Amino acid sequence: MVKKLWESLSGFERGLWAASVITVTVSFAASWLLSGRFDILTLTASLIGVTALIFVAKGQAAGQVLTVVFAVFYGIISFFFAYYREMITYLCMTAPIAIATVVAWIKHPYDDGREVAVGKLSALNKVILAVSAAAVTMLFYFILKALGNANLLVSTLSITTSYTASYLTLFRSPYYAIAYALNDIVLIVLWVLASMTDIAYVPMIFCFAAFLANDIYGFVNWRRMKKRQIG
Repeated sequence: MVKKLWESLSGFERGLWAASVITVTVSFAASWLLSGRFDILTLTASLIGVTALIFVAKGQAAGQVLTVVFAVFYGIISFFFAYYREMITYLCMTAPIAIATVVAWIKHPYDDGREVAVGKLSALNKVILAVSAAAVTMLFYFILKALGNANLLVSTLSITTSYTASYLTLFRSPYYAIAYALNDIVLIVLWVLASMTDIAYVPMIFCFAAFLANDIYGFVNWRRMKKRQIG
């Protein structure tokens, strides 16, 4: 199974994955040397995350399965480190939507299941997205405020972009990658702010920079998939 998934990647995709893994690993190693702290669990979760993204960019359900693993893994880590914003986001939103997405993608295969059939949002789904995103934003704003979350507005914005990306992924829209890219940028800003007070957070900046590169490629490849599928 693993061999088959690896062989499905192009030379560029293998290179992008390798570059992402190296970037994340080196940043964590550098942080260890500078701060004396090394979080192997967060490094592992980050590596699972970048691996998931390359297969999501390929339109393969395996990417969503890994997203579920990443979300649960990162949510549990966040709980033990008292990062309640991340815990709530990943366990209560990202993981459940990713599970639903696995089912949706399996039910909508293209080319004998080698990739998912690219979808298009209906007018109703667009309305549901707008209303639900507003509701989720308001709900999490008050939850994060009650928890005393630092950088409240930026953190709330990351919830909005993350939810939008998950929704678009569920309905197989190429624009999921744009929403995730915006989320990556928000999170880079968030971790830059955190790193100003603690250098140990610097690896997360590089982690989400790697995520950003993968999501940009995801949009490019999904547009290519859509064009090929339409014929």
